[in-house]
Amino acid sequence: MDWFKKEKSGVASQTKKEMPGGLWSKCPECGEIVYTKQLEEHFWVCPNCSYHFRISSQKYIKIILDDGKLEEFDQTLESLDPLKFKDSKKYTDRIKAAKAKSGLTDAVVCGIGSIDAIKVSFTIMDFSYIGGSMGSVVGEKIARSIERAIDGNIPLIISSCSGGARMQEGILSLMQMAKTSTLLAVLANKKLPYISILTNPTTAGVMASYASLGDVIIAEPKALLGFAGPRVIQQTIGQELPPGFQSSEFFKEKGFLDKIVERSKLRETLILLLRYFQG
Repeated sequence: MDWFKKEKSGVASQTKKEMPGGLWSKCPECGEIVYTKQLEEHFWVCPNCSYHFRISSQKYIKIILDDGKLEEFDQTLESLDPLKFKDSKKYTDRIKAAKAKSGLTDAVVCGIGSIDAIKVSFTIMDFSYIGGSMGSVVGEKIARSIERAIDGNIPLIISSCSGGARMQEGILSLMQMAKTSTLLAVLANKKLPYISILTNPTTAGVMASYASLGDVIIAEPKALLGFAGPRVIQQTIGQELPPGFQSSEFFKEKGFLDKIVERSKLRETLILLLRYFQG
C-alpha cells in the first residue's frame, strides 16, 4: 500500500524520462561537464581548461585533411599470432576485441590525402586499438606510407598516439623501429619533408623511432611524451623528476620539439609548413 502517494485529480501521472547517453562529456583535467556537441565544435578541446581530449583517427582526418577525406591503403592487413602469445587472454582474442571496439583492422590508418590542395602521404595512429601499440602490421603500413611519399615525390605526415611496441609480437614488433627508421633515412636523402605530430600519449618504441625523426616535430599541448614511464625512470636513476617531466611543454623547453600547436590551429600550421617546404 502506498501510504504517502498522492494523486491529483485530472492530472496524468508522468514517468521519469531517461537522458540519452553521450550528450555530455566530463573533462578528465578539470572535471567540467561539457555538452558533447560543444566539444565537437571546438575540436574536442575543453572550453574551460583547454584540455585536448583523445580522439579517433577519423576525427583527426576530418580536422586536418581537405573535405575530411583520405584515400586509404592497406586496409586488409591484419595481425597474426606468430608467437601463439597468451597472458590473461589469447592474443587472437585481444585482436578480435580491438577490431570490434575500434572498427579498425589495426592501430594505424594510412593513405593519400590533401591539405590546402597539397598532396600528402598521411598516416595516423589510433589509441583505441590495443593502445595504439606498434606490431608488425603497424610497422609495415607505416613503411608503405613512407614508400608512397618517395614514389609520389610528396611530403609525409605521421600523427602518433601510442603506448609503444606490442609485447604480444615480441622481437617482431621491435624490428619495426629499424625498418621504419631506415626508410625515413631514404626519404631524407630524397629531400622530401616529413612532419611528425605527437599527441597524447606518444611513448616507448614509437617515440624511439619514427615519431622523433621528423624534419619538423610538433605536439599538442600537455601531451605525455617519452620512452619509459616516469615511475620507472625515477626508480632507475634514484632521483626526483622535475615538474612537468615528459610533457610537451617540458620537451619544448629542452629543445626536442619545434612547436606546440593547439588542435584548432593544427591544420593552418601544417599548411604553413607545407607551403614553406614547397619553396
